[in-house]
Amino acid sequence: MKTWTLSCLLCMAAVLQATLAKPTQEKRDRVHHGRDLSDHVHNDAEDFQYDHEAFLGKEEAKTFDQLTPEESKERLGKIVDRIDKDKDGFITHAELHSWIKYTQKRYIEEDVMKHWREYDVNKDDKVSWEEYKNTTYGFYMDEEFEGVEDKNSYKAMLARDKRRFQMADQDGDQIATKEEFTAFLHPEEYEHMKNVVVQETIEDIDQNGDGFIDANEYIGDMYGSETKEEEPDWVKSERQQFIDFRDLNKDGKLDSDEVAHWILPGQVDHMDIEAKHLIYESDKDKDGRLSLREVLDNFKLLAGSAFTDYGGYMTGSHDEL
Repeated sequence: MKTWTLSCLLCMAAVLQATLAKPTQEKRDRVHHGRDLSDHVHNDAEDFQYDHEAFLGKEEAKTFDQLTPEESKERLGKIVDRIDKDKDGFITHAELHSWIKYTQKRYIEEDVMKHWREYDVNKDDKVSWEEYKNTTYGFYMDEEFEGVEDKNSYKAMLARDKRRFQMADQDGDQIATKEEFTAFLHPEEYEHMKNVVVQETIEDIDQNGDGFIDANEYIGDMYGSETKEEEPDWVKSERQQFIDFRDLNKDGKLDSDEVAHWILPGQVDHMDIEAKHLIYESDKDKDGRLSLREVLDNFKLLAGSAFTDYGGYMTGSHDEL
């Protein structure tokens, strides 16, 4: 096993793996449809995970369940002081809305910076299309992917990334600034990227290639069963949702306008709704604002036995709040 030939083969395999590294699922499934505040269903009767992620931020909430209730309350009290911008001892709807907006924006900024460091190969504080393509698909791989298994999938992913990059690159110089790169990674956040969000959604769900999403494709994206067992009630409910609310022109399929209406609701401010919900649930004296005591008395709703990036919030790096 320890022959020179095997060693060479292993080295060649390592180089080949780095060169032909398959794009990750994260890179392919980058669009966050619906722009909700959490990956969890908002059902306080079951748990408060939706509220945790909305209040703390998605990534931060994953690490916050390690604290005792006492630690959580202590640190939550210091967060309250950060949210209370006018230092009157109360959290208003406007202050809480601003905080939730900040935690959601921070998730995007941190995600962009993580990828920025990876793709800005020449460290010029820009990411060119060539840098992105070479880092993602391999320095020595041409766009035909000859000799690569499942090359059609690679070609489709490359074409999709190139289309999105060009849409984000508003000045057309094939080089993304940080703002343009943010639009590339998170197109759901930008008005000028909405068409590509809709197009990618249709491509992901449209199985028969007719450019539309029919009811079976719509359900198949959420639920798959290899048996002939009866569909669960929630699936039946989703089928009815498709008929009643998704298929607006009642032709049995979703076109691009109907998909946009579905995944880009536009007028719904989830952060405003969540701020109102948190105040409603915690405001015991019904004065429309939260005192420190009211927050701590209902800490399970906001943080449970969890807390957020305590060190970061306590430093001057977050003075924008």
